[in-house]
Amino acid sequence: MAVKKSYEEINEKIRNGTAVVVTAEEVIDIVKEKGIEEATKHVDVVTTATFGPMCSSGAFLNFGHSDPPIKMSKVHLNGVPAYSGLAAVDVYIGATEESEDKGMEYGGAHVICDLIDGKKIHLMATARGTDCYPCKEVETYITKESINEAYLFNPRNCYQNYNAAINTSDRRIYTYMGILQPDRGNVTYSTAGQLSPLFNDPLYRTIGIGTRIFLGGTVGYISWQGTQFNSGCDRDEKGVPLGGAGTLAVIGDLKNMSTEYIKPAVFEKYGTSIFVGIGIPIPILDEEMMRYVSVEDKDLHTNIIDYSVPRRSKPSLGRVSYAELRSGKVTVDGKEIKTAPMSSLHKARRIADELKDWIQKGDFQIQEPVQPLPLNNKLNSLEIVEEEA
Repeated sequence: MAVKKSYEEINEKIRNGTAVVVTAEEVIDIVKEKGIEEATKHVDVVTTATFGPMCSSGAFLNFGHSDPPIKMSKVHLNGVPAYSGLAAVDVYIGATEESEDKGMEYGGAHVICDLIDGKKIHLMATARGTDCYPCKEVETYITKESINEAYLFNPRNCYQNYNAAINTSDRRIYTYMGILQPDRGNVTYSTAGQLSPLFNDPLYRTIGIGTRIFLGGTVGYISWQGTQFNSGCDRDEKGVPLGGAGTLAVIGDLKNMSTEYIKPAVFEKYGTSIFVGIGIPIPILDEEMMRYVSVEDKDLHTNIIDYSVPRRSKPSLGRVSYAELRSGKVTVDGKEIKTAPMSSLHKARRIADELKDWIQKGDFQIQEPVQPLPLNNKLNSLEIVEEEA
């Protein structure tokens, strides 16, 4: 008889302290020992995690009203421009926005993390002035305690799969995948492999809109499909995508986050980014979910893409497994090439363990999605079109 569990049954076990919770790495050995059916009976929740650069991130902030009030038009936080085309004192600061005086060495990611750490942030705002908002300039200092709302809202995080990067040109190039050495000198990649959330739920059965997650050290939620959501991509016979696929838009309270799990980054000669820690629990509803979460790095593959080609469509030099990438070297066209991760497996493991601990203590229950993510979404490209006469 097939094993079936409901969200309510699993949450009841979490509430009374009897739920069996393991990480996506731990479950692999459990399945090998017990088999799919018995492992499904035994395990209730599997925790997944990733910690890597996620450029499409930022924060909404509300400063409260000054006296006299101002309708902010141009806003700078520690010299970094923030977008103010919202309401009078609401702004959005993007992680990759760069300081106007320090350049890429200090950007929106640094402002976000300085806020999380409780540091004072210099606020400079100007406006044209209106009858109801007569003030034309404000200069002051803010902290996360002095402002109203401060929440992270990231339009595109947690890629389901991502290409590995290589450089076949005769010069070093500087990218968001790090420094790529000439003549196929190295390969970089940025996915947590068998621990990564969307690899463990490839067809989005339990991960959807409304899912409660670990985000930057606190509780967050999946708010929508992420931008560039490409679920209608090529997949293997188990439904695992062979390249970039699903992404997640996520939200959480910045005031409760920790810079242990969210950190600014500067990529040499490229720009500012931010490392974001995300953990997602997967309820084991049935044997199919157990098969999904017992996936191993050796069964997960990505493409090695030549980043030296300055075109939207870049050539692939072949496909490799994450086990090969994790080994520290891959072979491309007969040449052995060093590999290096852009994401941190060490941090991902810490996140998966911390989320596991929250669930075991009864502090975190599993939220059934209120709406599934689309399965056959295609990705559009920007075409340059000349204006018609």
